[in-house]
Amino acid sequence: MAAEDARTHDLVVYGATGFVGRLLAGYLAQSAPQGTRIALAGRSRPRLEDVRAALPPGARNWALVEADSTDENSLRALAGSTRVLATTVGPYARYGLPVVEACARAGTHYADLTGEVLFVRDAIERCDAVARETGARIVHACGYDSIPSDLSTLLLAQRAREDGAGGLTDVRLVATARGGFSGGTIDSMRAQVEALEKEPALRRVVGDPFALSPDRAAEPDTRQPRDAGLPTRTPDGRWTAPFVMAPFNSRIVRRSNALQDWVYGRGLRYGEVMGTGRGPMGAVAAAGITAGLLGVVSAMSLAPTRALLDRVLPAPGTGPGEAARQKGWFRMVLDATAEDGRRYRATAAGTGDPGYAATAVMLGEAALALAVDGDRLPDRAGSLTPATALGEVLVERLRAAGHTYEVTAV
Repeated sequence: MAAEDARTHDLVVYGATGFVGRLLAGYLAQSAPQGTRIALAGRSRPRLEDVRAALPPGARNWALVEADSTDENSLRALAGSTRVLATTVGPYARYGLPVVEACARAGTHYADLTGEVLFVRDAIERCDAVARETGARIVHACGYDSIPSDLSTLLLAQRAREDGAGGLTDVRLVATARGGFSGGTIDSMRAQVEALEKEPALRRVVGDPFALSPDRAAEPDTRQPRDAGLPTRTPDGRWTAPFVMAPFNSRIVRRSNALQDWVYGRGLRYGEVMGTGRGPMGAVAAAGITAGLLGVVSAMSLAPTRALLDRVLPAPGTGPGEAARQKGWFRMVLDATAEDGRRYRATAAGTGDPGYAATAVMLGEAALALAVDGDRLPDRAGSLTPATALGEVLVERLRAAGHTYEVTAV
């Protein structure tokens, strides 16, 4: 574990030359408290210099660090030089484990943007115990995957307890958004498909709703909502389709519950869908999204069609232009029922393309919380989630950054 006085940086952005890494660096340049020692890290110093040169003048003296996920020594030096490392280098299943391991051993707090169940499962198995010993907070899923889902459920459970309503029994999230489909997300899907091809037994892990639980045997035997299926219609007439992020988000929320001794509710049923609107147009949109999602998943499962998809889907490291990013938005509405029958509704919302602009805000504020709010954070270390590592501190930060997080009784 590196001595605190030997750490020359408060926060390092690893993957700063990638598309989201550049957005994160830009956000931190505008939002980090004055005096925060920030560095940019990646494989190419010339490209890092280009990123730094495009930042506001206050960031022109940020340090640059060359590091490569295939070079253990460079990662060890990187992790030992900083108090917090935020990484955008994915797919995490391919490149992420050495980074997590280096941070866990060095006692360095870590935040990423993963949406990969298998990667998080591997990181837990390899690094949780080490991180708990060194005091490192390893925080996965600090973007649109899965901060709105995770923090909103935390707030719902807190409100129900404050009202004496008991734990939560059912939570259903309906997501609506405007934004592009991330090339990084597609690459993560591709990496998981390839992993399942090599090791079919992993399908059992991916299909387990409690795959990320710290104690699988202790989980209650409750049937969980299916992560995928047919278009459905809510009691108030809204049409919904399967939500591509539900299989990951739902497992993060369940891990948060278990890490807190199931304080949300021992029998919690949690599910997510995508809202498509009302009436005939909503039904058509729900059918189209469902068919498109099934088509992409099916095509990803076969090598020849996967190669064809690579020609038409966004490539890793690419994304929409600034105008398109600014036009984006997201809104998630969670309806919850407590043990005594009372009902609550949480809303998480924000402006900016959810997979890019809004995600840069989320990861940026998560990293800053780790860097400057340590004495206010929950007293936990190890492999954590946004809710269990950052909790209400991150809620406050995101509200101050313009995002909405609110809970009302229904």
